[in-house]
Amino acid sequence: MKSVFKKNSRLTTSFLEYTTTLRAKLAGLALLTILFNSSCSDPAAVGLELAPGNNQIGVFYEEFILDAQLVLLDSFNTVNSGILVVGNETDEYFGKTEATGYSRLYLNATQTRPGTTAILDSMFFNMDIASVNGSNLDNPKTYSVHKLTEPILDTLYYNFDEVAYAANSFAAIDVTFGEIKDTVLQLSVNEQFQNELFGKMQTGSEFANLINFRNYFPGIAIKAKEGDNATVGVVLGDNTGITAYYHNVGDTVAFSYKIVSYPSRSFSGVKSDRSGTPTEVVKEYGKAYEVDPIVGMKSSLAMALRIDTSPLDAFLDTLSGVTFNQVNFTIGELESQNEDNNPITGMIMIFVDQDNEPIRSSINNAALYVQEDGQPQVVLDANGDEVPNNNFLTSAVLEYISDDKSYLAGITSHINAIYRGDILRQNWLLYASTPDTGDDFKRSMRQFKVNKDKVKIKVIYSKSR
Repeated sequence: MKSVFKKNSRLTTSFLEYTTTLRAKLAGLALLTILFNSSCSDPAAVGLELAPGNNQIGVFYEEFILDAQLVLLDSFNTVNSGILVVGNETDEYFGKTEATGYSRLYLNATQTRPGTTAILDSMFFNMDIASVNGSNLDNPKTYSVHKLTEPILDTLYYNFDEVAYAANSFAAIDVTFGEIKDTVLQLSVNEQFQNELFGKMQTGSEFANLINFRNYFPGIAIKAKEGDNATVGVVLGDNTGITAYYHNVGDTVAFSYKIVSYPSRSFSGVKSDRSGTPTEVVKEYGKAYEVDPIVGMKSSLAMALRIDTSPLDAFLDTLSGVTFNQVNFTIGELESQNEDNNPITGMIMIFVDQDNEPIRSSINNAALYVQEDGQPQVVLDANGDEVPNNNFLTSAVLEYISDDKSYLAGITSHINAIYRGDILRQNWLLYASTPDTGDDFKRSMRQFKVNKDKVKIKVIYSKSR
């Protein structure tokens, strides 16, 4: 277990000693903070570097670049995320990425089955769409549903796993999403499959119980069409599954029989062909790769970024008796992509070792995260010793700012803790998950690309003259 805290502080002067001085500088600091929040790209414009010798208010601005490397995550479990990722995308940087959603189906054996004289009116496979992401959404996108030819087992499945399914689909649809990003699609079921399935609903032992049903019907695979360059998130539940509509002879009353997708075991599997792209060099799981000058992340593929924070050491070692007024970690402006191809919503910063494995808490062995501003950066363990806070719910989030096409996270408290010697500086792995939005790596194929020289830390600090 690595220690990520130390007992001795490097500070020779406490922050409290500068409280009086800081109050005297309030007006100047307020102005500078406003300018910083307004993304002032040239600190000299507000007098920080125009005449350093005449800087009477003692406020300084620094920014420096952090190196970013690509890491293909290993052991990325996608079981029972609640959403199936279904897409087929081609990108000059990430190559061809295909995501297929796999799920068992659930049969409530107590529901009334159609009688022997029942007449089938129609049958649909319904898909509850929670999100749509991609290119050219004003053009039709094609989705198909295939019957599995082998069962989904009670085991873990990862993003590179797959299960065999029939080549021919039993349901399909062409849909134009346009501005619609959440809807329930009705896919027509082909006549041959309708007749087979409805006949077994009426009299077959396959519908007597869930075990019999899954022996007959192991589950489904949902696929997207090659070249569509779009991905949907399919919600598992009552609105995703097969519904048969029927009536009885001599009766006009309509009835339905449903086979749903929840509660059922599910996962999303991804195939990736990065040949001929800048990312084709990324082959081994968990290894960091230098790729210049563009780096990026892609969900479901689990292409992540390792951030080398070592420039912080050189910066902090030059300082003595300072107060950090504002420290931001920024990524962007991002490279342009289609307006309907939204970037990853947000990311957390996980402490990682030289092998890109998460550094874990001595309290509960959970991964350690950079904590958000205003939150304790250290907590007490059972022995009363200070150890890094690993509360996921208060982790700092790199949030996407659409107006600037960039990511921003406040890390002032984190840098203060490093400067005080409460915690050791660690490198970070950016992971597409937040306490508010959930695990985007398991729920989409969102992506972004950025020039490495736009991965920065920006600092405003003050000291006495």
